[in-house]
Amino acid sequence: MKKIAVIYWSGTGNTQMMAQAVAQGAGQGGASVSLLSVDKATREDVLQADALALGCPAMGNEVLEETEMEPFVESLAGDLAGKPVALFGSYDWGDGQWMRDWAEKAKAQNAQLVGEGLIIHNTPDQAGLDQCVDLGSKLGAAVL
Repeated sequence: MKKIAVIYWSGTGNTQMMAQAVAQGAGQGGASVSLLSVDKATREDVLQADALALGCPAMGNEVLEETEMEPFVESLAGDLAGKPVALFGSYDWGDGQWMRDWAEKAKAQNAQLVGEGLIIHNTPDQAGLDQCVDLGSKLGAAVL
């Protein structure tokens, strides 16, 4: 059975809601899905996964959360090559630059991006959650 890890950081719960919906979609094809907040995730979780979804809201001047998520993402340098990866997160203001930067970093590590990164303004509504389920489904299809 293929394994998918959905790892996220959430300050207000918006990105956690997105992560739960991504995990739901990822499991639709029969893959085993683990849903982990970044403080509970390890590099081993990433290495054992056949595909990975990473979620983080935009922080400050459109950057990843700097105390947990950014260091975790940086610790994966070299581990994403050839792995299907989906990126997602919520934002309050700006135009999504943090997601474009994050996607570029993942591409530079030769990750196989599923989409270009899903961003949702503030709290996801049902349409936004449906987009998250769809992203997870696409990620699951990439490994099955």
